[in-house]
Amino acid sequence: MHAPIGHFDSARPAPDCLGELTRPVADAVRHWRGSVPADQIVYVDTDPQWADTAVFVEHYGRELLEQSANCVVVTGRRGGETTLAACVVLSTTRVDVNGAVRRHLGARKASFAPMDTATGETGMEYGGITPVGLPEGWPVLVDPAVVDLPYVLVGSGRRRGKLLVPGKAFAELPGAVVLEGLGVA
Repeated sequence: MHAPIGHFDSARPAPDCLGELTRPVADAVRHWRGSVPADQIVYVDTDPQWADTAVFVEHYGRELLEQSANCVVVTGRRGGETTLAACVVLSTTRVDVNGAVRRHLGARKASFAPMDTATGETGMEYGGITPVGLPEGWPVLVDPAVVDLPYVLVGSGRRRGKLLVPGKAFAELPGAVVLEGLGVA
């Protein structure tokens, strides 16, 4: 399976599109480290009205659902401490917040972060949050199925645009933990 670039009118290496990305995502691409070269991360320009996964695949092609991932921000609480983390799962699954996430974070309670917290803490737009460029020190929990794909379509930090990222690159992100059972049907 190759990168599904043919589905999009505009696809360019992300390092050539830094102006299209939010500051934290652009900084992460600019300072990219890892076995996957930064120019293998591809930015595709998409209409913001198609940002939500279900609408996106209806517009660009249902076959993209199998190559798409969602990145959601969660909070884990224990006592008076709150931990923010990102979870990356295939779009065909959902995040096991009350099981895998709660246990991994050592939290008494885990839940999806409120929208203003997710956008305020990441510097990204709701509906476009990506694991590329998250705040330093955040755990980035990644389902193994995401890492196993040759390319994964994920948010770009904005509702306009997506990133095509080699799956193995998700395991190399700062704070990344490949967590079995994170994505459930």
